[in-house]
Amino acid sequence: MPTSRRTFAAVAVAALLMPITACGSGGDGGGSADASGKVEGEITFQTWNLRANFKDYFEDVIAAFEEKYPDTHVKWVDQPAEGYADKISADAAGGTLPDVVNVSPDLVAPLAKAGLALDLDKAAAKYEKEYLPGAWASHQVPGMEGTYAFPWYLNTGPLFYNKSLFEKAGLDPNKPPKTYGELFDQALQMAEKTDGKVATLANVPTIEDFGRYGVPLMNKEGTAFTFNDAQGVELLAKYKKLYDAKALDPQALTATPESSGKKFLTGAVAMNPGSALDLANFKKQAPSLYKNIGITDQITSTGHVNMYVMGVMVNAQTKRTPAAVAFAHFVTDSARQMSFAQRVAIFPSTAGSLDKPYFTQEDGTDETRVRVAAAKSLKSAVNYTPVLFSEQMKTALRNEVAKALQGKESPKEALDNAVNACNRLLQQQG
Repeated sequence: MPTSRRTFAAVAVAALLMPITACGSGGDGGGSADASGKVEGEITFQTWNLRANFKDYFEDVIAAFEEKYPDTHVKWVDQPAEGYADKISADAAGGTLPDVVNVSPDLVAPLAKAGLALDLDKAAAKYEKEYLPGAWASHQVPGMEGTYAFPWYLNTGPLFYNKSLFEKAGLDPNKPPKTYGELFDQALQMAEKTDGKVATLANVPTIEDFGRYGVPLMNKEGTAFTFNDAQGVELLAKYKKLYDAKALDPQALTATPESSGKKFLTGAVAMNPGSALDLANFKKQAPSLYKNIGITDQITSTGHVNMYVMGVMVNAQTKRTPAAVAFAHFVTDSARQMSFAQRVAIFPSTAGSLDKPYFTQEDGTDETRVRVAAAKSLKSAVNYTPVLFSEQMKTALRNEVAKALQGKESPKEALDNAVNACNRLLQQQG
């Protein structure tokens, strides 16, 4: 898994899965099967670009499972990051989907609609209490009843800012913005004081930004997107003002997390979202920035930060349902998640895990400060990206946002067009 992304799990929400609702057994909803019975037989477990860095970890997990259940055998396959969603789509269409699959919420939605994702609310409801409520809910699909994957690891992160740049712009380096109003005001001041040479932000607003701003993204039935309301238009209008003042980086229209990170490293941008993973990069690649790094909370109007989440899905068509459910739960239980979290900067989705000393006690380092703050915020965090929001929809929104920032359309026109495009794509999903 590429850790150059600004969060460990960000690659998950950037994936595209072609509609497969015509495939599988029963295209009218996720599958359910009896998970009781003896845990036995061979199952296949598929992960998403994890073998290179975590081969020993997963081999140990599999060995422990097979020791607990001697009549089982787990075959582990790992797929590369590139093309992962296409691989799942092809396997789903061809009837070769593995028994247990590493997924993100947007990947599980079409599988659930196709009847290929096991409904855990029916097959494994006894385990729900072991996970954070928000994490368990993250693999639910609007318009459908059920939960279609065990929650696995989570991630979120703070906003990093360059104290030196704040000070040069006449801003208090010890008082970073806490609200959107403060953020936009300070960004305009930064641009004015530096004659447009230093932008505060490097990315255009995405669907998660609209969510954090308090914009209702979708109706409760999951049949239509709604982010073109007055609040959504207000946010885009504010970004347009930033763009015109060069408070939003001029290259934001084509920015990637990697390019934005480089801008922050070189001092061309004053703030950038990130995770605990980034601190080591700052220390190694930009020591002067590291000495001046400021760390503050994500800005949100809802009181809930955004989280990224990974899951482990059970194939509803598996011939080894008891073994597949038992293994998916085993991989994501508290002991395994804590062990994984201590190897890499991710966070467990299991209830109570974030209360352990590893996530609550600081030792004076920035690394533990970020970890403790992130763990605290994750208890009530939300995955703002709708599970039905595909990569095509993200592209449609990004294109319309670009037109608004360039003045080719008004913010209202742009969001109306984006919502219409996304709703058409939603209907095509079935």
